Amino acid sequence: MEGTAVVLAPNAYRTDSAKTAHGLVRGSERYRVVAVVDPESAGEDAGQALDGRHRDIPIVATLTEALARGPDTCIVGVATKGGRLPPELRVVLLEAARAGLTIVSGLHELASDDRHIAATGVRVLDVRRPRPAAELHFWNGDIAQVRAPRLAVLGTDCALGKRTTARLLVHACAQAGLKAEMIYTGQTGWMQGGRFGFVFDSTMNDFVSGEIEHAVVACDKALSPDLIVLEGQSALRNPSGPCGSELIISAQAKGVILQHAPGRKDFKGLPGWPIPPIEEEIQLIGLYGAKVLAITLNGEKLSKDALIDEQKKLEKQLKLPVVRPVEEGADALLPVVRQYLKN
Repeated sequence: MEGTAVVLAPNAYRTDSAKTAHGLVRGSERYRVVAVVDPESAGEDAGQALDGRHRDIPIVATLTEALARGPDTCIVGVATKGGRLPPELRVVLLEAARAGLTIVSGLHELASDDRHIAATGVRVLDVRRPRPAAELHFWNGDIAQVRAPRLAVLGTDCALGKRTTARLLVHACAQAGLKAEMIYTGQTGWMQGGRFGFVFDSTMNDFVSGEIEHAVVACDKALSPDLIVLEGQSALRNPSGPCGSELIISAQAKGVILQHAPGRKDFKGLPGWPIPPIEEEIQLIGLYGAKVLAITLNGEKLSKDALIDEQKKLEKQLKLPVVRPVEEGADALLPVVRQYLKN
């Protein structure tokens, strides 16, 4: 653990904009979360409010209340539109900096560029700060020497829980005696303690494939895992930021777990831009050279019973295992993983 943290999710914890906060509440090997700041949900347990599982992490209304829990780090737990640092959040970060807390932010607008925060002299860690080209890697084909099979967790849209599913799968593998390691591709994955990876959307496009390859090669050399699980970003056909083919082509992931939200009809934040049928996505992944092994579901906008109905319908329709990872865990994915490793 690098420190104890308060996570900021003001008036947003119950929305998917707080997915960084959600990930940190679910678990992190890097930070121990001692409080979440959100006036709207103050008084509740953060785990209970998230998924019904008590985690002894209180939601408080103000940073002052959180400071009583003894944090040494303040983490921005929300993803804002365009990655901007809004004025109301800037005020709280300045308060945290003046209290001597290390500031950790995954927004595109860098907290360290704020002259008032910088003037406090505290450590400011902008996880999305672009790395200079001299530090980046270009794809060179070393992926061909990697021994461990790769499996990518892709999705039919962004903000579906691909990282959560990947982490749950890695943990399920560990419990079953399989040595799996996740390659993170977003800021939250790093905050949760990821050892190998990079921040996809702050990396110059020319080096994305090389950074994926470098992370996989480094992981394979250092740990010799039985399986490498790649965290996907966005979706192959999300018009606001298509991606995912790099994990199949550049990292040579031949197996895919496909995350889907049956209650979501349009791409997130893009009304009128419908998500293509899941059958088409499976076919497209096949054309890229990978095979969809299972479907995992996000229950957004659906009741528990409606989600189970969708699960049964998709299993019958697609002839694939369909799993609700948050509700039932990732153990049901282990048979397909074992078969994938066998093949």
